[in-house]
Amino acid sequence: MDDQLSRVFSALADPIRRDMVARLAVGDATVNELAGPYSVTVQAVSKHLKVLEDAGLVSRSKQAQRRPVHLEAEVFDLMTKWIERYRQEAERRYQRLDAVLAELAAEDDTEQTRAEGEAS
Repeated sequence: MDDQLSRVFSALADPIRRDMVARLAVGDATVNELAGPYSVTVQAVSKHLKVLEDAGLVSRSKQAQRRPVHLEAEVFDLMTKWIERYRQEAERRYQRLDAVLAELAAEDDTEQTRAEGEAS
């Protein structure tokens, strides 16, 4: 897991970390603010943040006594490009399948019309 994309997806595999990312999308927060809704220790939240930080998803800055955590939204561009590449490939496959199904349906209609004409 040396590449950033693998680290990002691995970091987002945990539901608490995904929730933290969703909360940080609204605005920066301190570790204590992030820890609030969870029944885990501040130390556990710090470990989750370290994983997110190592993946490049968040950064911490120092503002006087506060050390707010900031979401690095540009990392999502990397994920979006990766996902989009596979979405486009899946879309092409569905279009080919639609074409084959339409062709089969047209052949079936032709055979059915021919059979009805012979029966008359």
